[in-house]
Amino acid sequence: MNLFTDIRSLVIESLDTMVSDGTLPAGLDLRNVAVEPPRDVAHGDMATNAAMVLAKPAKKKPRDIAEALAVKLASDDRVTSAEVAGPGFLNLRLAASVWQGIPKSVLGAGLDFGRSKMGQGLKVNVEYVSANPTGPLHVGHTRGAVFGDALASLLDFAGYDVTREYYINDGGGQVDVLARSVYLRYLEAHGQEVAFPDGTYPGDYLIDTGKALKAKVGDAYVDQPEDVWLQEVRTFSTDAMMELIRADLKSLGVVMDKFYSEKSLYGTGRIEAAIGELDDKGLIYEGVLEPPKGKKPEDWEPREQTLFKSTEHGDDVDRPVKKSDGAWTYFAPDIAYHYDKVDRGFDMLIDVFGADHGGYVKRMKAAVSALSDGRVPLDIKLTQLVKLFKDGQEFKMSKRAGTFVTLRDVVDLVGADVTRFVMLTRKNDASLDFDFSKVLEQSKDNPVFYVQYANARICSTLRKASEAGIVTDDATLGAADLSLLDDAAQLSVAKKLAEWPRLVDIAARTHEPHRVAFYLYDLASDLHGLYHLGKSNDDLRFVNTSSQSATHAKLALARAVSIVISAGLGILGVNPAQEMR
Repeated sequence: MNLFTDIRSLVIESLDTMVSDGTLPAGLDLRNVAVEPPRDVAHGDMATNAAMVLAKPAKKKPRDIAEALAVKLASDDRVTSAEVAGPGFLNLRLAASVWQGIPKSVLGAGLDFGRSKMGQGLKVNVEYVSANPTGPLHVGHTRGAVFGDALASLLDFAGYDVTREYYINDGGGQVDVLARSVYLRYLEAHGQEVAFPDGTYPGDYLIDTGKALKAKVGDAYVDQPEDVWLQEVRTFSTDAMMELIRADLKSLGVVMDKFYSEKSLYGTGRIEAAIGELDDKGLIYEGVLEPPKGKKPEDWEPREQTLFKSTEHGDDVDRPVKKSDGAWTYFAPDIAYHYDKVDRGFDMLIDVFGADHGGYVKRMKAAVSALSDGRVPLDIKLTQLVKLFKDGQEFKMSKRAGTFVTLRDVVDLVGADVTRFVMLTRKNDASLDFDFSKVLEQSKDNPVFYVQYANARICSTLRKASEAGIVTDDATLGAADLSLLDDAAQLSVAKKLAEWPRLVDIAARTHEPHRVAFYLYDLASDLHGLYHLGKSNDDLRFVNTSSQSATHAKLALARAVSIVISAGLGILGVNPAQEMR
């Protein structure tokens, strides 16, 4: 049930009637007619822009259309008033019975309330994290992991067929560096003194990997030349790091559907096939690029390379796919990887990158556009940096990785639920301050506590009601006389519940899961406000044994809030608290 969609349907039906009776001309495009909450709640419950968007094509004054539409809408039992405002906006007020029916709808649907068919089963690939397999995930990866996972869950809730995917960057030279670093730890495990040259990975996390390599091969690689052990240690080390990364992700509640290896693209003809596809479209040529902006001409060495005409698909400049020495650029396997995604039949692709990949957006979009002939959209979401604080001061934790704070450090300190919720309290492209003191604070200023406390408060209320002999199962509460919810504060909570299905659709359409976190905070605030009113007004107290029917109605409203909070937290990957300690 989406009440905003229902009222929009009423508006469209009324406009169709106005066409039939000659008030409006035929053939109007109604796609931009919207029904939304008004900017100022004092103006009403909903507002429509119908008169504003139809005035010009209808060749009529907006107010004239709005006034005629108001008459049509006011004849519906759900609408108590339709008032024209400003140049032609139409503000609607709905009957109390409409809002009183919302808790019953929530209780009837359960956690599926707000679940949408908007996605129509379209196949979406969400690629996120995709860190180099050279060590444990750091706090920057944490934000991308949480954002990508919540976005995937949100799209699933909105009716898409979602695949969560991790691209293993195991095809480049950084994995050779990893192998050499593990080899040094292997020698160390054999009692040798070792030094880590610049560019290697000195983190303690490789000590166990070096010992594991020793346990596997004994002294077979000791003091052997690199060509003897590099490829075997490379594979061994990558597998060990991916096992570590999987464990890190699991600690955060992230489970991938697919891990795709970059290395699998090399020597298999897949890169050649992708570039060949672009060549067949006339988009590959031999040429010389202009010097990059900011470089002096004497610093630039013009050289002929194999280039992709990415400018024909929205990029600023054409991009090299093969170097002058015949080696592939980093861009080439990425093209092949996305070609594989297109070939697997996905209808939409989403990549979640760190902010340092901003320069990669246009070229990657151009490649997917070219490979799919514009059929498959690619949305690239960038996640900004996370700054760590404690008590307002920049916080430095022990760095087991040697150079950075790990995902596991954060999760071990505050827990997965807190980590995930806090990572979604800002839009992905805004920087985020993560204060370890504040995220554990039990106050309204801590959004994760405030939302969890609202659900725990409801669960506690339901337990107390049950202990008092009041039946509190969902079927009983759903059958309550909800017309008894007649106070403005109660109706305000019901109105906020009614926004949930619309919020899901908007958040899914814009690929913005942080909207869910914001909504849950507002819903929790309304619930807490109503709870506190009950302390001074017995009529608003959730459990009032003097009137069982009124108690059932109020508990139905509270339980509906709990259901929506649980559903929203489920999308964010957070477990709803049943009690607070």
